[in-house]
Amino acid sequence: MQARAQALISESALSSNLSLLARRSGARLLLPVKANAYGHGLAEVARAAARHPDLWGFAVAVPQEAAALAALDLGRPVLLLTPPTPQEVGPLADLGVRLPVASLAEAGALPAHARAHLKVDTGMNRLGARPEDAVPIGLRLAERGLLEGVYTHFASADEPDLTFARQQLARFREVLAALPPVLAHAANGGGILSFGALTGLGLARPGLASYGFAPAHLRAGSGLRPVMTLRARVTHVHTAYPGESVSYGGLWRATSETAVATVGLGYADGYPRGATGQAEVLVGGERRPVLGRICMDQLMVDVTGLGVRVGDWAEVWGRGEISVSDVAAWGGTVEYEVLTGVGPRVERRLED
Repeated sequence: MQARAQALISESALSSNLSLLARRSGARLLLPVKANAYGHGLAEVARAAARHPDLWGFAVAVPQEAAALAALDLGRPVLLLTPPTPQEVGPLADLGVRLPVASLAEAGALPAHARAHLKVDTGMNRLGARPEDAVPIGLRLAERGLLEGVYTHFASADEPDLTFARQQLARFREVLAALPPVLAHAANGGGILSFGALTGLGLARPGLASYGFAPAHLRAGSGLRPVMTLRARVTHVHTAYPGESVSYGGLWRATSETAVATVGLGYADGYPRGATGQAEVLVGGERRPVLGRICMDQLMVDVTGLGVRVGDWAEVWGRGEISVSDVAAWGGTVEYEVLTGVGPRVERRLED
């Protein structure tokens, strides 16, 4: 069956981003590939990234993602970032998945062949042990020979004001100073671009930055390249006559004869319905408006004068004139939500 929509994943852009982030951080990279590699395709991204010399391993959010990576057999460590259930600990350890630990009870329950990363909550207040509790947990893991890493997460390193991020880093360093030397990691993409190299932290965890997006105030001159181009096929071409409306609710009405192309992509595929009335796509090399309300499976575009045919591609976003940031702004959301919303009906294809 022919794909109605494709996400083209550029290996060269991904590799360029990883190299840039490794240089800036002075560290090896622990690449987050959670949420289907931020919508880019877990298998496609993991296979490409595993070939990069600066990659240490992968980070995931749920055990299913860890198991899927283990099945790819890429020879890179996998860290689970969120707590497994007690029933999941043994099977995950058997797969070689590195496990997060944030309590003495969790430390004591690990099998002898497990490898653990101590999670320290330095101010995010989401997961992890408070700094004053983290040291005895880390020492217990070290005594058992299970402590491979220690990590925390910045809550605001992507903001212009880095005061709180610096406070978090100071708390984290106090914990590290009381533990044996291990792999330490804290910097997300914003942290890498804001702080650069952090002494004593051997790993960095750039998420969205790896896929080509910097925080808004750091975007200019970042050197990052968007990894995904999303395109969808024209499935129907017709004419709307003066006075006729297009799509649900009659939000758009033709004032002159208009060539309308129906494109096989909608909000079920991740395109934000909230972009209705603002969205544009590239068709035939031209930027054209989306007409009327965005549908679950389709959207309609003004292609007057372009000679568009069924089967032609419309570029929804990419490395050209329309970006994910544009689509996120039209939809009143952020790049994270748009990218991770790209659904399973969209074919992922690794290029170059």
